[in-house]
Amino acid sequence: MALKHSVTVNFGTIDPGYRGEIRVIMFNLSGADYVIEKGDRIAQLVVARYEAVEWEEGELGDSVRGAGGFGSSGR
Repeated sequence: MALKHSVTVNFGTIDPGYRGEIRVIMFNLSGADYVIEKGDRIAQLVVARYEAVEWEEGELGDSVRGAGGFGSSGR
């Protein structure tokens, strides 16, 4: 749809505790009308493992990279 008709969808993450209906946000980036019919395939769902973590506040130690920003790892 995106390549042929300039119709695309918004992507995001569904929280693990959500139990409601899943809806799809769509954008028509063209000037032409686009009709979606019942049964059309408009989105994909990717199921991934969710790992709960506990945060611990504190200072980070030194690293080889230091304070260098994006791309400073030397690779």
